[in-house]
Amino acid sequence: MSILVAGSVALDSIRTPFGNRKEILGGSATFFSMTASFFNKVNIVAAVGEDFPKKYIALLKKKSVGLEGLDIRKGSKTFRWSGKYEYDLGTAHTIATHLNVFRDFDPKVPGSLRRPRALFLANIDPDLQLKVLKQVARPKLVACDSMNYWIQSRRKSLIKLLKNVDVFLLNDGEARQLTGEGNLLKAARRALSYGPKAVVVKKGEHGVIYFSRNYHFISPAYLLETVRDPTGAGDTFAGGMIGYLSTVKGISAPAICRGIAYGSVLASFTVEDFGIDRLRRISMRDIRRRYEHFKKITRF
Repeated sequence: MSILVAGSVALDSIRTPFGNRKEILGGSATFFSMTASFFNKVNIVAAVGEDFPKKYIALLKKKSVGLEGLDIRKGSKTFRWSGKYEYDLGTAHTIATHLNVFRDFDPKVPGSLRRPRALFLANIDPDLQLKVLKQVARPKLVACDSMNYWIQSRRKSLIKLLKNVDVFLLNDGEARQLTGEGNLLKAARRALSYGPKAVVVKKGEHGVIYFSRNYHFISPAYLLETVRDPTGAGDTFAGGMIGYLSTVKGISAPAICRGIAYGSVLASFTVEDFGIDRLRRISMRDIRRRYEHFKKITRF
């Protein structure tokens, strides 16, 4: 059984102190699927315009990402985002957002994809996340992501969604915004009260914190000498974590810890180059080697 992800497939233009790229493959569903595909079959539900480069279609297919749910709309343009980072790579500064085909995105899950083992609802309008969730048979694992914009503008819909979610991923600022709690432990407990079984708070270069009602786990980020572009690191982390968990029989605390470690390792590859360039060059052997090193440097 495969993984289903609903989110964005985009063209990104990015500038950092270490270089710049124009209209490269990006989007939450892209980063997630490129990563999760190392562990399991992944299918995308998203929309692009007729201007979406064929070379990127070929690349996704090469990575065994299923595109039956990718709606290529004639007469429309692909969602575009442009942004820049200063030396503080933890903060993205948006230059422009062109929703284009994403403006009236209405996700439809093909019948053949409606029984996934795991479902990841990437960062889109929570009303659309709920719509996707209603179209599938209950997966063994449902995870979702969100952002400050949806927390502010669609709070009621987001809270409704969280009642049907196993794992909720958000960054530390979003956790504080959603709950009104300054302390992350209190914020996580409050977020759990909204319904999810677990909360993963992403802290960028400082790692992640996992919270459930009976267990919590802290993981650092993998140490790197080279960081060029942090775009997509959060979705890559989710792809590594959910991808690994989709392969285990029972989702136990040790399995969750391993999933978080795989997520951190995959995110470390992503930030070493622009967009998906680093992900397209690595193999499962590279991932396992870095995973074993991560275990070594975090064990005491």
